Amino acid sequence: MVKFFTTDGKFSFPKVAAQLLVLSALVLGIVAFTGNNKTVTLNVDGKVSSVQTFGSTVDQVVKAAKVELKPADRVSPALDASVQNGSIINVNLAKSVSVTLDGTQRTVNTNSPDVAGLITELGVASSSAVSADKDMQLAVSGSVVSISTPKKVTLIADGKSSVKTTTAADVATVLKDAGVKLGANDRVSQPRHAPVIKNMVIKVSRVDLSKTATVTENVPFETITTKSSTMYTDEEKVTQEGVLGQVSKKFKLVTVDGREASRTLLSSTVTVKPVAEKVTVGTKERPAPEASSGPTGAPNEAMWDRIAQCESGGNWSINTGNGYYGGLQFDIQTWLGSGGGAYAPNASLATKAQQIDIANRVYAERGLQPWGCGWAA
Repeated sequence: MVKFFTTDGKFSFPKVAAQLLVLSALVLGIVAFTGNNKTVTLNVDGKVSSVQTFGSTVDQVVKAAKVELKPADRVSPALDASVQNGSIINVNLAKSVSVTLDGTQRTVNTNSPDVAGLITELGVASSSAVSADKDMQLAVSGSVVSISTPKKVTLIADGKSSVKTTTAADVATVLKDAGVKLGANDRVSQPRHAPVIKNMVIKVSRVDLSKTATVTENVPFETITTKSSTMYTDEEKVTQEGVLGQVSKKFKLVTVDGREASRTLLSSTVTVKPVAEKVTVGTKERPAPEASSGPTGAPNEAMWDRIAQCESGGNWSINTGNGYYGGLQFDIQTWLGSGGGAYAPNASLATKAQQIDIANRVYAERGLQPWGCGWAA
């Protein structure tokens, strides 16, 4: 038992009672303080801290931690939920992220704390190529993320065609990943900075500007014509044969994938000069045969009438196009060879008397053997 005494050794009950009241209040205060103080885990976009708080709700705890919330922010548990010692509060702040997805740029509003969460939220393939580490934390504003999803493309280069699945963002990266090196003059069917799209065809054409070609071509000769008054107008005589010349031409070639696409003339050198052809032509008019020229009352006329009746039906001007002319069906060689050219170019253009005259000449040399209808004589 504790006894309380005054300084003079005497016991004082009033004084002891007062001290007991003060001690009791102090104990109750300590108990109340201990009962209201809590340790809460606060996770703000992946930043975890331990918070000592007297707050009884999530809202009070968050405000006490000086986290300014906006309507689009996500808090778990709800702001009006009560907290206990050891409670965990997750805060995912609203963020505005500039996202370029397969070449198309847009702004995405998200509560995801990091890039991995953003990718999941967008629903893109996990094998997509991302410009930032997936565990990178997203800022409330200013974050920029580029995503390229897997796509099949056809690559044609150096005579080979292959289908590839790629997450490359542009054509240049596809070529680099495939080990295709481009020369200074090579051509690509798609711009190198073009974004890759599904089922794109990329063709590389190898262009070579280093080749040349030399060819030899004929050079035509000119014809020099001289007129002669001693020759008829239908006569012509070559007095000097023309000779073709030669020229050597050098070309610069452009080849695409080994095939010539164009050529440009670099030089042209005449290696053999042409020799002109010289021709003499007549200017004298040949006298036309008189219409009444030729024999009249020709010998054997009756015989030739009978033969003509068989050969041509008696038509002395017939030309059937079969190579035989006139009533007695002369071919050109026989007609001209027997002097018929003095009358006309062929027998169908000569008179009956003129044809009989030529027939008598042939008859004198060969008899009726040339005529199939000689029996009709």
